[in-house]
Amino acid sequence: MAELRVPKLNNNDTEYLLVEWLVADGSPVHEDDMVAVVETSKAAEELPADASGVLRHVVRAGAWCRPDEVIARIAGESAGERADEPADMAADAAAVEDRAVTPTPGPAGPATEPAAADPTASGPLITAPAQRLIDELGVPMERIHALGLELVRKTDVERMLGLVHELSKVQRAVARAVEQSHRTIPAAYLAVRMDLAGALDHAAAQTRAVRRPVGLAEIFVQAVAGLHGGFPLFFAALDGTTARLSRAPDIGVTVDMGEGLYVPVIHDAAGRTTKEIASALMRHRVAATTGDFKESDLTGANFVVTLHTDGGVVLAVPFVFPGTACALAVTAPQEGTVADIGLAYDHRLINGRDAALFMNALRAVIEGLS
Repeated sequence: MAELRVPKLNNNDTEYLLVEWLVADGSPVHEDDMVAVVETSKAAEELPADASGVLRHVVRAGAWCRPDEVIARIAGESAGERADEPADMAADAAAVEDRAVTPTPGPAGPATEPAAADPTASGPLITAPAQRLIDELGVPMERIHALGLELVRKTDVERMLGLVHELSKVQRAVARAVEQSHRTIPAAYLAVRMDLAGALDHAAAQTRAVRRPVGLAEIFVQAVAGLHGGFPLFFAALDGTTARLSRAPDIGVTVDMGEGLYVPVIHDAAGRTTKEIASALMRHRVAATTGDFKESDLTGANFVVTLHTDGGVVLAVPFVFPGTACALAVTAPQEGTVADIGLAYDHRLINGRDAALFMNALRAVIEGLS
């Protein structure tokens, strides 16, 4: 459990005003995220989280706080910590209820409102990082006033200048999954060179036979699903000191049609025909252009096939999706018909020798196609 304490910002002040929380109570934060704005008698400062996890407010916006006072706690997801509210945080929340919502008188005199003065009069309250950026880039104050904000943060200035790119809702979800994966899953990686000549011929023949587009995605989904019985741990999920085995291979496949990365799932892929897999992936590609997925389309994967078949890609290292043990990276042949196919795997559940056995078994299936 990490504590967010107010640093000593000004030797002349014994209390600061907590102007604003930049991150809502109960929201996930990264250690580099700015989460609060504190005002001293000389400037406004943005405070970083300094830890990753779930932020829980202890002090309300608009209240006075002292140097070294705990204003928030951050619950992580490792070392047995839980992201839900623990007892001491609940006690803090109850104590906060007793505080006045409006600021109490500070050392400088009467109560001060969290908002800055009218921007048309004395101008908005500008945080120190924002002011440094304004000075560095020589931004005219008229542009800052034109924002119409009572509090100007560094991100507001960056957004005005086009220096930030807002992530889409889908990409934010991917970012959270990547962060959780890197924080909680010790992944390893193994690549095996495969000759895809027979697989490509087989895909072309199946395309004509089923009258659906069949490519490397469909071929590898079917091949991976066929290994479920012989390699059950590769489709399992780690749960403490046990592995939850799956009854059937539910294969997620990455789809990115320019509107964000989705991972729709082919449920019970081993029990489906090539035509059924091809039809399902075709529907998912269409849905990816609009984001029109059903919840069941995107949940339940126990193995993920990631596609990196754009020209020039010779190596791809995927992250292991939380709740799964493996992610297979499929690349297209670069010269002739040979490609390097990689496997990222949860090293807590799968050893290197087992990963090699799995990949060699997969190569035998792929190279045995004609």
